[in-house]
Amino acid sequence: MNAYRHVTCGGGEAVAGKRACRLPAPLWSGILLILLVLLGSAAAEAARIKDVAQLHGVRNNQLLGYGLITGLNGTGDDMSKSVFTLQAVYNMMTRHGITINPDSIKDIKLKNVAAVMVTATLPPFATSGSTIDVQVSSIGDSKSLAGGTLLMTPLVGPDGKVYAVAQGALSTGSFAFGGKAAQVQKNHPTVGTISGGGIIERSVTGELGSDGKLLYQMRQADFTTTANMAEVINRHFGQGTAFPDSGGTVKVQIPEKYREDVVGFIAAVEVLDVTTDTPARVVVNERTGTIVMGQEVTLSTVAVSHGNLSLIVREDAAVSQPNPLAEGQTVVAPRTAVQAVEEQGQLMVLDMNKGVSIGEIASALNAIGATPRDLIAIFQAIKAAGSLHGELVIL
Repeated sequence: MNAYRHVTCGGGEAVAGKRACRLPAPLWSGILLILLVLLGSAAAEAARIKDVAQLHGVRNNQLLGYGLITGLNGTGDDMSKSVFTLQAVYNMMTRHGITINPDSIKDIKLKNVAAVMVTATLPPFATSGSTIDVQVSSIGDSKSLAGGTLLMTPLVGPDGKVYAVAQGALSTGSFAFGGKAAQVQKNHPTVGTISGGGIIERSVTGELGSDGKLLYQMRQADFTTTANMAEVINRHFGQGTAFPDSGGTVKVQIPEKYREDVVGFIAAVEVLDVTTDTPARVVVNERTGTIVMGQEVTLSTVAVSHGNLSLIVREDAAVSQPNPLAEGQTVVAPRTAVQAVEEQGQLMVLDMNKGVSIGEIASALNAIGATPRDLIAIFQAIKAAGSLHGELVIL
C-alpha cells in the first residue's frame, strides 16, 4: 500500500512525507484547539460526586390539584357532557354565597369554563412563601385553554396535606381556531403552564447530619464507582470518613471540625472528582432506528451475513370491453403483479479483540452495508451467538 498521500497546502499541492507543509497561524490555532478538546474529552473520565450521587432524603415531591379555568373564548367544556365541570362550578358558586337551585343545575350552560388537573414539583428545602411553576392540563372536552385564568387551586401531596396553592394566567404557546368545515391549530392548546403560579404554603422539613452521618445514594448503582467515591472522600478527609455500604450507597461520617458546618462539608464533598465506571451496554430503539454503544462494548470474532428480502406488489387496472354488437358490459379487471427480490448476503468476518474502539466496531459493521434497522437485527443475532460482550437493551 502506498504510504504517501496528497495534501493541500495553502493553495498548492504537495506529497506528504516528501515536502514540509507550512500552515497559516489561524489554522494552526484551530488545530491546536481541536486537539486540546479531544485530549480533554479523552482524559475526562471523572465526574463530580454531586453528578453521580445524591443525599438520602433530599428529593423532590409531586403535588396534584383539581381546578377550574375561566375566561375562555367559547372553547370550554361542554356542560352537557362534562358533568364534573358543572358540579365544580356549582360548588364554587355556593362557597361564594351564590344560591342556585339544585334542580336547575343541569340547565346551566357555560362555554368559558374548563376543568383541569394542576401538577407541580415541590423542590427540596423550599420554604413557605417561595414560588414554583405549575402545569395545567384539561381533563374535559375543552378545545383550547388559551387565554384562560386558573382559579385558586390547592395542591396536595401524597399524604393528602396542602403544600401549595396555584392561581394565575395560563400560557399555552398555542392557538386553535376554526368552524365546522375547517380548523387551524398550532402546538398543543389544552396544556399550559403558569410560571411562578404556585405559592408554597407548607415546607418539607429535613435535617442533615443530625446523627453525625450522611448517606449518599448513587444515581446509577455500580460497585466500582461506589468504591471509587469512598476512596476519594477518605483521601481528602481521612481514612474512615466514608464506607461503601453497598453498590448503591455510601455512608459518610462527618468529621469533628465540620460538625457545626454540615452544609460546608457537603459542599466540599460534592465538588470532588470521582472516576466513574459503567457496564458495557448497547441500547437500540427499534421504533426510531437509533443505536447507542457504550465505551466498554467489545465483540468476539464472529462471521455475519445479512440479506434483505423485498416483496413488490403492483396492481394495474385493465378495461375489459366487449366486441361491437356483442352482448356484455364494460368492466374494470384489476391485474396484480408480484415480484420478490432478495439481496445476496455476503458472509463477512468481524475479527475483533479487546483493544478495538467503538469506531472500529462501527466501521466493521458499516462495511456490511446494513441500515440502522438491519444493525439492530445483527446485534440481536450477535448477542444470541454469545459474541457480544455487554448488555443489549431494546427500547
